[in-house]
Amino acid sequence: MSATDPMGHPAVDEQNHPWSRYVALGDSFTEGIGDPEPGSPGGHRGWADRVAEELSRGHSDFAYANLAIRGRLLQQILDQQLAPCLALKPDLISISAGGNDLIRPGGDPDALAEKLDDAVGRLSAGGATVVLFNGPDTGSTVLGRIRGKVAIYNENLRTVAARHDAVVADMWSLRELADPRMWDEDRLHFSPLGHHTIAAMVLDALNVPHQLEPYTPKPLPLRNWREARTGDLVWAREYLVPWVIRRIRHQSSGDGVSPKRPMPGPVFGPADPAVPRN
Repeated sequence: MSATDPMGHPAVDEQNHPWSRYVALGDSFTEGIGDPEPGSPGGHRGWADRVAEELSRGHSDFAYANLAIRGRLLQQILDQQLAPCLALKPDLISISAGGNDLIRPGGDPDALAEKLDDAVGRLSAGGATVVLFNGPDTGSTVLGRIRGKVAIYNENLRTVAARHDAVVADMWSLRELADPRMWDEDRLHFSPLGHHTIAAMVLDALNVPHQLEPYTPKPLPLRNWREARTGDLVWAREYLVPWVIRRIRHQSSGDGVSPKRPMPGPVFGPADPAVPRN
């Protein structure tokens, strides 16, 4: 019989992965927007925190930094986060970037991939494992309209990954993300369930055993036309209009926001022991 921890979960082998310092780069997706957690740095948890939690189990020297800031475009991520990341000398790096560019008019998936290719080359030059994210295949109100551009970007991203021996976290193939409950009310960010599901996928892509169990919710009740229309109007008023106003004013949701974990540190502090969290 295999060993278990005090919560009854399978014990984690300290040799289950080779990494000791993880740095996450990106925008709101990696910052964890849509997954509020008052007890977490920055007030959000997200998939990257969940991945770091699992990677830290049984590894007392594991450290994690998260430099992502909401609203950042690809070039901003490269200009503001690449050098600080390299200075931290991580052996595991995740970068998710380009989504905010693609949803804007004129977002060019080929040009974005060229910029990303150079960045991944720099990130992997020191021997670090680099994890790249492709875009999800979803019919949500926001992302469904740019499905073609996302598909082109994804194919380019696979080429970038192959050139630099990077790992692809494949959200396009994650069919669970088609469930509306995987998404936040703004239809752009993921819900806590979505972040949990993505974290499990990332750990699987890294071939790391973990304790994140899949959750299959019951089917949603059918909505009639009037209910769906009312929901669309509420969404437009509360989320779409403010987004458009920020674009007109050349503002970003990330203005004045600092990275929530600028320096590598333990995931579990003295008052927060490494107990399983779902």
